[in-house]
Amino acid sequence: MLQKVIYPELSYQIIGTCFQVHNELGRFCKEKQYADRLEQLLRANQLRYSREIKIPFEFSEGQVGGNIADFLIANKIILECKAKKFVTKDDYHQVQRYLKATKIKLGLIVNFRTVYLSPKRVINYYL
Repeated sequence: MLQKVIYPELSYQIIGTCFQVHNELGRFCKEKQYADRLEQLLRANQLRYSREIKIPFEFSEGQVGGNIADFLIANKIILECKAKKFVTKDDYHQVQRYLKATKIKLGLIVNFRTVYLSPKRVINYYL
């Protein structure tokens, strides 16, 4: 069974921009520094984006809590920037919650702390 890549051109453009950030800043900056530089490059490449968007989340009691996603790009892809030793299952679950709450198909997790950048794609299986 052949699977299609979701938003191939847009996701490749985003990942290329992340590689540029990683090449420029290296691997020992803070998450905010990576996000700031990424924002500059998204703007320079004329990609529509929102930064630090609130994601609503309903608890079983009906109370609404809020999470904050790093970027929403072109209203199609959620991008989470990390600067830690390794990406954990909790990071995947976090992005999966964001995708479910927003009904967006694709999320990307990019950990800038690693020697070699290897973005992770997270698919919204709830759609």
